[in-house]
Amino acid sequence: MIELENVAYSYGGGELLTDMSLSVPPGSFHFLTGPSGSGKTTFLKLCYGALQATAGHVRLFDRDVRGLGRDDVALLRRKIGVVHQDCQFLDHLPVTENVALPLTVSGQDADGADANLKELLAWVGLTSRADALPPELSGGERQRAALARAVIMSPDVILADEPTGNIDWEMSQRLLTLLVELNRMGKTILVATHDLGLIRAAKAQVQTRVLRISNRRLQMAGADL
Repeated sequence: MIELENVAYSYGGGELLTDMSLSVPPGSFHFLTGPSGSGKTTFLKLCYGALQATAGHVRLFDRDVRGLGRDDVALLRRKIGVVHQDCQFLDHLPVTENVALPLTVSGQDADGADANLKELLAWVGLTSRADALPPELSGGERQRAALARAVIMSPDVILADEPTGNIDWEMSQRLLTLLVELNRMGKTILVATHDLGLIRAAKAQVQTRVLRISNRRLQMAGADL
C-alpha cells in the first residue's frame, strides 16, 4: 500500500525527517506517535503524496511518487482518505455537501450517490446534523464528519492526523470504534496521535503496530504502550 525506503525530507535548509523506511501492508492498523513538532504531519503528507521526499523513495500502490505527474498523483490519492487535523471544511456548505465534496471534485454524480451518502452519515451518527453548517458542529461531530468525507470515495487507506486531539474521551472512543470497524472491513489505517490512552484502547480491540518519530527517525515503539 505505502512503502518508504530511506526517505528524508528537508525544508528551509534543515532536515526534518531522515532515513525512514516502512512498509504498510494491506489491512494493517498503525499508530504514529512522537512529541509535537517531531514531524508526524509531514510524515503523513509524504504518505499521501502531498509532499515529495527530498531523498529516498515513496511508493504508493507500487508506484514511485517521484516519477509521477500531478494528475497521476491525484488519481492515486483517490485511494487514500485523509482526516486532517483542522478538518478543512467549507463553512458555507452544510455537512452533507462537505462530506460529498470529494465526489464533486472527482467529477462523480453526488446526487446519484445520495443513498450511500445518507447511509454514511447514519454510520457516523450525523443524520440529524446533515443540514448543519460546520461552525455549528461540536468538536466530535466535526471529526466524525471529517471521517465520513475521508471514506466517501471508498479508499483502501485512511490516514488520520490527530483525529482526537480536540475532543473528549467519550467522543475519542466513538471515533476509534469507527476506525476499528473500517479496519475490520479490510481498510488500512494509519493514525498520528499523542494520545497513549487511545492506542491502548485500540490494542484491546484490534492488532496494531505502533511507530514513533524520535530525533527525526522512525522507530518501533516499545511494548509498554
